[in-house]
Amino acid sequence: MGARRWAAAAALVTVGAVTLAGCGAAGTGQAGSDIAALRPVAATAPVSAPIAMAPTLVTPAAAGASGARAASAGSTPFTAPGRTLKPGSKGAEVKALQSRLKELGYVPGPLDGKYGGTTQAALWAFQKVQGIKPTSTVASRTWRALENPRAPKVLVPRGRPDRVEVNLTQQVMVLYSGGEVKLISHISSGSGIPYTEYATWNGKRTKFTGSARTPTGDYKTTWRRSGWHRSYLGQLYNPIFFNGGIALHGALSVPLYPASHGCVRLPMNVAEMLPGMLGTGVPVHVRGRFAR
Repeated sequence: MGARRWAAAAALVTVGAVTLAGCGAAGTGQAGSDIAALRPVAATAPVSAPIAMAPTLVTPAAAGASGARAASAGSTPFTAPGRTLKPGSKGAEVKALQSRLKELGYVPGPLDGKYGGTTQAALWAFQKVQGIKPTSTVASRTWRALENPRAPKVLVPRGRPDRVEVNLTQQVMVLYSGGEVKLISHISSGSGIPYTEYATWNGKRTKFTGSARTPTGDYKTTWRRSGWHRSYLGQLYNPIFFNGGIALHGALSVPLYPASHGCVRLPMNVAEMLPGMLGTGVPVHVRGRFAR
């Protein structure tokens, strides 16, 4: 993505007397004219080519009746370099970190030996899965976990082999394919803080209100758009909708706390590759609750 700047936003909205949930509008029983007026439209800005990257196989989903954690990742042996790393670090140790994260199903971006934002987001996801308070520093505890990692907690033990699990408690998304973990990502879900905002929509100043909540439940992926798409309060990158107007989508800001208006924000490099890995009609299970 280079130096290109991205902008993204998500919203749970109320427009006049029509209440819609999520980043965009999908057919959920409201009047057809209202839905048509609120569908996202394509942005005119060009989009970079998808990142040529695919996570490797890590571990079976271990779907036991108890719903316990899957077995530790059955990957190749790894010996931690041990050097403390921070954003801005460079060198062979950073490349070893990136390679290990990718091997385990996380998405650190290019294996270039440079500790930047994509590596940091992948590290956060890994630390959260390991029960480590997420930090940008890679020190002894994180290196030890990389040597002996645990797999993500299975939220739906009897779930379909192909599915997405969104853990609101940990703020992590896991993509399963063929019953195996294929991708694990840091996320930021709905903040849960009610809001009222104004924006120009279809040429008119419009009031938008909502609860900014990502509902728990069992859903399926529905419609999607490629690249940047305009929504109620901003733009979404590569949105994949799964609950009315609530989507998985790329965002510039994916902090270490729920911050969206209801959608599930993803790091941009994850949003680049997810559409090629996640089809339509795939179950999406949302569980948990973030404790502030």
